[in-house]
Amino acid sequence: MKSISTAILTSAICLGLGTPALANRVFVSNEKGNDVTVLDSATLEVIGHYPVGARPRGITISPDGKELYVCASDDDLVRVFNPETMEETHTLPSGPDPELFVLHPSGNPLYIANEDDNLVTVVDTKTHKMLAEIPVGVEPEGMGISPDGKVVINTSETTNMAHFINSETYEIFANVLVDSRPRFAQYNDAGTKLYVSSEIGGSVSVINPETQAIDKKITFDIPGVLPEAIQPVGVRVTKDGKKVFVALGPANRVAVINGETDEVEDYLLVGQRVWQMGFTPDEKYLFTTNGNSNDVSVIEVAENKVVKSIPVGQQPWGVVVAPN
Repeated sequence: MKSISTAILTSAICLGLGTPALANRVFVSNEKGNDVTVLDSATLEVIGHYPVGARPRGITISPDGKELYVCASDDDLVRVFNPETMEETHTLPSGPDPELFVLHPSGNPLYIANEDDNLVTVVDTKTHKMLAEIPVGVEPEGMGISPDGKVVINTSETTNMAHFINSETYEIFANVLVDSRPRFAQYNDAGTKLYVSSEIGGSVSVINPETQAIDKKITFDIPGVLPEAIQPVGVRVTKDGKKVFVALGPANRVAVINGETDEVEDYLLVGQRVWQMGFTPDEKYLFTTNGNSNDVSVIEVAENKVVKSIPVGQQPWGVVVAPN
């Protein structure tokens, strides 16, 4: 099988384009398809589909772009791939039913939410050894980490809390009660705000990381959409902190929020049951996974405009873009 890089290069030469600059690769985990769809961020076309294990959900990539991590939830493993070839290189222990994870900014360790046993598992990405198991609330789901790597956030769906964990001692030092079924935790790059989405509560809590106080709750009102269909899940913040994007699940919308005022400014119509999102490194595009329409929507960030829908695999769940 050709590597992804070779496939891009060959296609470009066949089209008479000469030797192109390598585009960023976009990796989409398809929960029901048991594979990852790879896209070219320049052409917005599918490069290929690659098997990655049973029920892939959470997906991320190392800061140097050399290792792709996939939560193979029904295999009870994190599978690790070479992003260039999509060949599996090794696995990491995760505990039962890994769903979401987050890498330390340095690339090591990896913090994994294990939904079935109420633990966050910490794994060394170099030695492949488990470093710790941290007891948290019931049904841990979302994972986040502060820009300086000192604080790990876990959200527990049934306990309805955001747990603040010291990344070195693995001890919880604060618990913040949020609205029902918290799904995702995302800091801004300045580390001054933490956004926690609550799927059933229909809100996003804006938390002060220093005091662990909720400064504001963002709610959503979409004309013609029932309130119970507005279910916030994925959250992404631009590097300058000026825009916050929130995936609203079965509302089939992405909310655009002013990151300075935390007020909703727009709603963008995307595919069905929008779940997770990922920026290109230059933040030109934001990709959303739409689980019920089996596609990815491409948002032009500067214009707040959906520019394309790309069919992928069965029930796309997570998305990450290579840093190089």
